[in-house]
Amino acid sequence: MKLNIGELYPKQIEFCKATNKYICYGGARGGGKSYVSRIKMMLLALNYPGIQILLLRRTLKELRENHIMQLQKLLNGIAQYKESTKEFLFPNGSRIVLGYMDNEKDVIQYQGQAYEVIVLEEATHFTEFQFQTLTESNRLSGNMTEKFEPRMYFTCNPGGVGHMWVKRLFIDRQYRPTENPEDYKFIPSLVFENKYLMENDPGYVKALENLPEDRRKAMLYGDWNVFEGQYFTEWNTELHVIEPFKIPDTWNKYVAIDYGLDMFAAVFVAIDTRGKAYVYKEIYKPDLIVSDACQVLKSVMGKEKIRAIFAPPDLWNRNRDSGMSTFEVFYKNGVFLTKAGNKREHGWLTVKEWLKPYKRKNEHTGDIIMDSDLKIFSICHNLIRCLPELQHDEKNPNDVATEPHEITHIPDALRYFCVQHTSPTVERQQRNYITNFTHEEERYSGDIGQLITVL
Repeated sequence: MKLNIGELYPKQIEFCKATNKYICYGGARGGGKSYVSRIKMMLLALNYPGIQILLLRRTLKELRENHIMQLQKLLNGIAQYKESTKEFLFPNGSRIVLGYMDNEKDVIQYQGQAYEVIVLEEATHFTEFQFQTLTESNRLSGNMTEKFEPRMYFTCNPGGVGHMWVKRLFIDRQYRPTENPEDYKFIPSLVFENKYLMENDPGYVKALENLPEDRRKAMLYGDWNVFEGQYFTEWNTELHVIEPFKIPDTWNKYVAIDYGLDMFAAVFVAIDTRGKAYVYKEIYKPDLIVSDACQVLKSVMGKEKIRAIFAPPDLWNRNRDSGMSTFEVFYKNGVFLTKAGNKREHGWLTVKEWLKPYKRKNEHTGDIIMDSDLKIFSICHNLIRCLPELQHDEKNPNDVATEPHEITHIPDALRYFCVQHTSPTVERQQRNYITNFTHEEERYSGDIGQLITVL
């Protein structure tokens, strides 16, 4: 029995030969990502007896149309397919399991299992939580007789809820202390390298060329700086994220919270004398009952003078069992809350105003620099991670999608602050500040250190 894998082009061969812990392939449409991931899985299953491989897509429909049907044809007579468990069983003990994760909770079903290889197809459709949870299952299964280092493969295009974590790891290569840069390899691919597609379907390239500008950049050229669906297109890490500095005692300080048993999130915001806001601390802790959340908040606040603690109106609702509201529990624990507005569309549009980039003159040099009314200290890791990942709601473009829910908590806290304070942008425009700029100029590219000195 022979397996005909066809002719692979250079980038696909590089993907098949890579042995890093985490290997990402793609960047644009038409690069042959799904095809080469199937080939790689089959080669691994045939070459390493007993290897356990898991391939995941977001939905069952995508899984069936992109992989199950094609693998049934390719592995006919080579491996047995079991529909009930959606797995291909090889005579040498190897196994390819196909699954899907339509929401964040679906990842729990893979905890406690072991796979030497995990493949995330369209990785940007998955959240960082799902990816990190799956790493717990990426280990030796005990079924192999040969030495093998567990690894994960990713295929993807720019865009989607997972855009930021994929970009951080494989494009920007910005790693945390616990992450080893040598573990991560990115192999870019473009439709122009797909010999079969270019020869047999040249109209596909034309279709990509006719897409709107931002989507064309992402889908045709693999531009990771723009992606469709992002709610806060104003976001620019170089502009909005700054290094911490000592907050002057004369600045007003506020706290805004979002409470739930699944997550207690809070942002600490200082306002300077010109009305600019600085998020200088955060809280992000799950599984806290109300009284424990109060103690955490009081501990982080310490002796700081906080003018108000904003919270959503639902915390004033009474609990049917206790007859008390969450607000009352906070109050009994020495924390007084101020009710914030909770009109979602208005709130998110207000956040966009705070983030909006504009031009102004450097008071010291006279140079024109980019600025915004909201800055976030670099130590606020969760707000910096979650805010740019938020997507438009599919049914209401003016609202933020509530899934994946994990990334909405701390942006909600920021929203409660923003609706209570009007951004000084309107006043600044009335004073004839420069506010018109081209799309290319929106992304600040100057020295962030210089920017800090004038704030």
